[in-house]
Amino acid sequence: MTVWHEEDDFWQIMAPKIFGRKQWENAPAEVENVISLLRINPGAHVLDLCCGPGRHSLELARRGFQVMGVDRTSQYVDEARKQAEAERLNVEFLQEDMRSFCRPETFDAVINLYTSFGYFEDPEEDRRVLENIHLSLKRGGKLLIDVMGKEVVAGIFRERDWHEENGVLFLEERKLIGGWSLIQNRWIMIKGKERKEFTFSLRLFSGAELSLLLSQSGFNSVELFGDLGGMPYDHTAKRLIALAIK
Repeated sequence: MTVWHEEDDFWQIMAPKIFGRKQWENAPAEVENVISLLRINPGAHVLDLCCGPGRHSLELARRGFQVMGVDRTSQYVDEARKQAEAERLNVEFLQEDMRSFCRPETFDAVINLYTSFGYFEDPEEDRRVLENIHLSLKRGGKLLIDVMGKEVVAGIFRERDWHEENGVLFLEERKLIGGWSLIQNRWIMIKGKERKEFTFSLRLFSGAELSLLLSQSGFNSVELFGDLGGMPYDHTAKRLIALAIK
């Protein structure tokens, strides 16, 4: 049985929701903040792991970074390649699973943004991803990972939600399961007479839990922030941002 994150239908059908106009418009400001948090300069080698259609990879390349984008969805990788070619950008896109991707001591920085971590049923597979990232970084290299922290979810949780995007209706239903270890999501897309439904779960991490996992995966230091702008990870946090150094 194919698990949700390996279903091409999910990523293709839900692309307008996940990577809509607003998400693309936000990319330049997000990349500006990423560069500031990582303290990297143009020319640095950056891996965008789970890059999707390349929102951040392309923007980093426009700013002079040497970028590799990796994603498991062929449609996203193809779209990103076409855009890079059209703009003549120095960025390489690869279709590969983050559990197996590794390029020892290649990158100055790795970014994993927009809740692209915690997909797997077995927690050891999450650990494997982090260990591969650690191996792929040069000594002193940095990882920036962005998820919805457990503490953040507790403050904003809504059981149901909906919104409309270009005439397409998206309905969402959420449940907390496993003693706050997972959030189960039910997404429904309605477009005219067409209806598609997907159910998937993401692992939830507290700040302390993510810090511990990063340390256990080999990272020397971990600093937490409440958004990409660098605000504290406290009661005002909007995201859980971890900056880990090899």
